[in-house]
Amino acid sequence: MVKAEPVELEVGPRVVRLTSPDRVYFPAHGWTKLDLANYYLAVGDGIVRALRERPCMLHRFPSGLAGEKVHQKRLPAGAPPWVETVQVYFPRYGRTADELCVTELGAVAWAVQMATVEFHPWNSRRADVEKPDEWRIDLDPMPDAGFERVRKVAGVAKGVLDELGIVGYPKTSGGSGLHIYVRIAPEWGFGEVRRAALAFAREVERRAPEDVTTTWWRKDRDPRHVFVDFNQNARDHTIASAWSVRGVPDGTVSTPFTWSELDAIEPRDLTLATVPARFAAQGDPHASIDDVAHRLDTLLEWADRDGLPE
Repeated sequence: MVKAEPVELEVGPRVVRLTSPDRVYFPAHGWTKLDLANYYLAVGDGIVRALRERPCMLHRFPSGLAGEKVHQKRLPAGAPPWVETVQVYFPRYGRTADELCVTELGAVAWAVQMATVEFHPWNSRRADVEKPDEWRIDLDPMPDAGFERVRKVAGVAKGVLDELGIVGYPKTSGGSGLHIYVRIAPEWGFGEVRRAALAFAREVERRAPEDVTTTWWRKDRDPRHVFVDFNQNARDHTIASAWSVRGVPDGTVSTPFTWSELDAIEPRDLTLATVPARFAAQGDPHASIDDVAHRLDTLLEWADRDGLPE
């Protein structure tokens, strides 16, 4: 087989050299490295908005999905000088790492050149990595909870947010669940944000006890319930960003949608092959996510009321 020549991608002011563009990353569909790069260019405004100024862990597949998966915290070697980073500290290891910090679409394209499929940003930005500006509500269904139940729980969560005067921005997870993101004022540390997230999860559980669990140990959860995973707000916990392709055979995408679409959205239909047309027609449903930064005071009062640990 003749090896394909590298492709030069013009990405704004940058030129990114994509080697092995014909390497198959998704064998079930024959989608290649170039297909993956073109996907990210097609949703460029959205993916940059989701990643901008955040420390970002990369899920890399140097040989495609059929090969080894690499969880990359440190910026891969060989980055051009215009690719920016942010230093983060990992107390467990007593070490620091310079992680990718996307400020432009060229950095996303370069990460794809380095075999990145998934982008997993922190919920804080480099101006102060210890103060999150994003609260993440992760609706994680247990094995016997169908997607209709996830939709139902998302509706309950939205009701609580509405009562709080908070705007939540939903997206598919790229798997079987849903995420709701909320911009918050970067005034609290990870522990306080996690505590507020637990208070919110408990309120959703109170309103839908037949559908929701906040039980920590998986073995103790009802398999029909949806777990509201408050711990996704803990320090150094990351989940796939909005518009990130997932490293699964069907190349599903963690796709933003509007609340009016909740009853119709089908996560399995949202892939790197289908989402670009959706983005071109609809734009980014999260385009206004940075317009308002909400406060957590009421949720922290709920946490005090419920006696939740600090």
